[in-house]
Amino acid sequence: MAEQQGREPECPVCWNPFNNTFHTPKVLDCCHSFCVECLAHISLVTPTRRRLLCPLCRHPTVLASGQPVTDLPTDTAVLTLLRLEPHHVILEGHQLCLKDQPKSRYFLRQPRVYTLDLGPEPASQAGQPQDVGPSTRPVPIRSRYSLRECFRNPHFRIFAYMMAVILCGTVLFIFSIFCTRRFFWGVG
Repeated sequence: MAEQQGREPECPVCWNPFNNTFHTPKVLDCCHSFCVECLAHISLVTPTRRRLLCPLCRHPTVLASGQPVTDLPTDTAVLTLLRLEPHHVILEGHQLCLKDQPKSRYFLRQPRVYTLDLGPEPASQAGQPQDVGPSTRPVPIRSRYSLRECFRNPHFRIFAYMMAVILCGTVLFIFSIFCTRRFFWGVG
């Protein structure tokens, strides 16, 4: 029991520690908690999409029509224990998606979207050849206003001001060394 208290809570299926992204703890009707990734995998392979069987006790959890497993209640007790705030993860087809919201309104960057592929699409299982290599690569989005946004960024402004102060201080320091050397020793 002493070992159990020192460890972080983990999903009993995949044994990954719970977090607030793709391993968010979700509670089934039987009060067992599993990460949303494992529940999404189970829901995708279950023949009846509206019934989700608990991997531990086999108690069925009935989902409403069209309700994904990401809408199951989050185990807030586990997240409170981990000192994490829940993020909204959604299930789109065979991918879990998490949209990262900027923390401050002063940052003018695009929100990031993280996806986790849960397996092949049903059409690719029907005998069509499947690509083994990566199908898509992340491509940076070019913006005409990226330089303007860079100048509006408060971190860039602080960096630019600090560099200007350091440059001016260095020039003044070199100039003062040159002038005092000339004044005291008459060397020129």
